[in-house]
Amino acid sequence: MQLFRSEEDVVDWSETTGIPIGAVFPPEQLWELAKRWYDDRFDFDWKRRPVDARQALLHQAGLTGEFWSLEG
Repeated sequence: MQLFRSEEDVVDWSETTGIPIGAVFPPEQLWELAKRWYDDRFDFDWKRRPVDARQALLHQAGLTGEFWSLEG
């Protein structure tokens, strides 16, 4: 994951590095995902969530589409 100031900076970075652009989304959306993804990480009996539960977290944060598919 890379953080940029603007979508223009994303395009410049992609052109400079030759790395294709994946998904672009605002930091607020990243925060929504992080709150859900890590909310139980310090639980004593923490276990990694199954794929369908992780996929639901992405969906709840508004991250949908082929790029965000964990089933692939």
